[in-house]
Amino acid sequence: QDGSCGNFNGDATDDTTAEIFKRIGARVGTSDMLFSKRAEVSFSVEEMQMLREHCSPQMIVEGELECRKELGQNVSTTQVNACVFDVCFGMNEHALQTAKNYATPEDKAAAMGKP
Repeated sequence: QDGSCGNFNGDATDDTTAEIFKRIGARVGTSDMLFSKRAEVSFSVEEMQMLREHCSPQMIVEGELECRKELGQNVSTTQVNACVFDVCFGMNEHALQTAKNYATPEDKAAAMGKP
């Protein structure tokens, strides 16, 4: 197993987004999926705002180049944006706090387990 939760080898230094991308790429390969289909990729207005305000232009350009390379030819803008978001904020200590600032009331209710 590998991905956002790490690879369970006890070495947290190789669990960064960059290291995970090196090992498995931007998306889990079809043959390695645990589920029968992929979840639909979404990208909210709030995530776009966070990306523009808290990710450097250089990181956005580098992330887009890396993501387009990893994701291949037939990829949507939404998929690229979501991937760039992961490049900019994956394993970033302040990302959770920043995300809370952009959370809608519905997001906050869902996080608390309320409908």
